[in-house]
Amino acid sequence: MGAVSPTRTRTREPDQASAEAVDLARDALIAVVGAAQVGAHLGVQAEGERIVTHLFESADPAYAGWRWAVTVVRAPRSKVVTVSETVLLPGPASLLAPDWVPWHERLRPGDLGVGDLLPAPPDDERLVPLVVLEGDDAVVDWFDPEADDADAGPAEPGELPAPGRSRVLSAIGRDGASDRWYTSEHGPRSPIAHAAPAHCASCGFFLPLSGELGRFFGACANAYAPDDGRVVSADHGCGAHSEAMADAVAARTAVPVIDEFGYDLVELPGISVGETVFEPLSRGAD
Repeated sequence: MGAVSPTRTRTREPDQASAEAVDLARDALIAVVGAAQVGAHLGVQAEGERIVTHLFESADPAYAGWRWAVTVVRAPRSKVVTVSETVLLPGPASLLAPDWVPWHERLRPGDLGVGDLLPAPPDDERLVPLVVLEGDDAVVDWFDPEADDADAGPAEPGELPAPGRSRVLSAIGRDGASDRWYTSEHGPRSPIAHAAPAHCASCGFFLPLSGELGRFFGACANAYAPDDGRVVSADHGCGAHSEAMADAVAARTAVPVIDEFGYDLVELPGISVGETVFEPLSRGAD
């Protein structure tokens, strides 16, 4: 039994007539973009049987390194070469725009402006449906239109209204928020926190959040604090701590310094300094 010869890959050779049609390709390109945009001929590429692409340097300074590509073709048993298409393509050293990124992945904190809408997608991993356990551990959606609470009337004075949301933070959403808040300027590593007399956890203006996040975060309610109205970590701090002076040593009353070695002569009504006889401050024994 004879040996099977390995498969050979043959490089396609460009069609000779099409490869020699450099002037035809250049003239067709100049007719489209103008002579000022076309540079030197860079070579040819075989695209298929009797199909060749001619490459020309782009002379446009805005497209440095790019190349004009003019594809020409010849019909079978024909000596006439015709132009198929022209296009501008990037070269090996051309400057390219970054890969396109969907808008919802390009958004950054602070990008949302007045009037902008940014709804969370239905499959947002940061959110999960809001449910509650009722009866025999039955899981019921609070916002099921068929639930009994749907027929409930308006809330009485002093009573909290029915929840107005169908989704709450998931574990992924909580972890993301925790990392973002803890590493921000409202966390323990900011300069103001390092200089603080105590942590926010012991401050009377610290309002812990509810749920699991309340173990580590709360809102500042001190109008004089730089973080007023913001979420801060429990180990954050600032100089407006409610107990900043509780453990401070009371300042001692400064003792006035009296000069006992000199004095000034003062004129008083009916008393002349020039006619006054002064006795020495200390007198020896008689």
